[in-house]
Amino acid sequence: MSNRVSAYILTFNEAEKIADAIKSVAWADEIVVVDSSSIDDTVRIAESLGASVVQVKFEGFGPLRNSAIQACSHPWIFSLDTDERCTPKVGEEVRQCVARQKHRAFFVPRRNYFLGSEIKHSGWFPNYRQPQLFHRDAMRYEISPVHEGFELSKGETLGYFKNAIWQLPFKDMSESIAKMNRYSSLGATKRRQANSSYGKAFGHALWAFIRHYIFKRGLLDGWAGFIIAFSYFEVTFYRYVKAVEIAHQTEWHDQWKNILQRK
Repeated sequence: MSNRVSAYILTFNEAEKIADAIKSVAWADEIVVVDSSSIDDTVRIAESLGASVVQVKFEGFGPLRNSAIQACSHPWIFSLDTDERCTPKVGEEVRQCVARQKHRAFFVPRRNYFLGSEIKHSGWFPNYRQPQLFHRDAMRYEISPVHEGFELSKGETLGYFKNAIWQLPFKDMSESIAKMNRYSSLGATKRRQANSSYGKAFGHALWAFIRHYIFKRGLLDGWAGFIIAFSYFEVTFYRYVKAVEIAHQTEWHDQWKNILQRK
């Protein structure tokens, strides 16, 4: 039974972050960078650090992560985003969990650093996403464009790491706004956004703000907590508004053509 581990990292124009991400998983038996046609120095930097680079067309994060699993050579897989850093303690815990195999899929807590401080509330700690350590036979990602879920194989159970990785989700507010725009566009195509309306957009956005600022205690994170909650308001609001736009795009385009013809 092999205990070898592949670490994969998804990239697109991440030249500023990729080196530190790769170095943080240097303990892995293999590092695979799954790139989607970057036009900066991402690929060159990754290859110079000994990572294997595979090109996969971006068709949503769910399909991209499933392609990453296929690109990995070893039975155990550790996923890392370019804005995350694996600590030495997490690397040690990976080896321990793989050796024991009490579970074959594990959540890893994340500590976040934003606007000059560690965010201890706002739903950002322990901030689990999908299992980040798993056996390749234990799970698959859902086919979703963004915020993709996961499906455990029959009989598999989940474990939880004690140690946390670090995440720097946004280097500045410009990157935060750019990511909000991208993710709201991807989220607008999800099936659950069908039959959206402006009223739903505001209602869901307001609830997103209240949930993160009040119920997830973002107010205890000061101004950073307020900005995080407001960002959730924005990304939720624009996700629903963009879904309305998609649903009526043809109709609105025809109306605009008729207006021009009347002029």
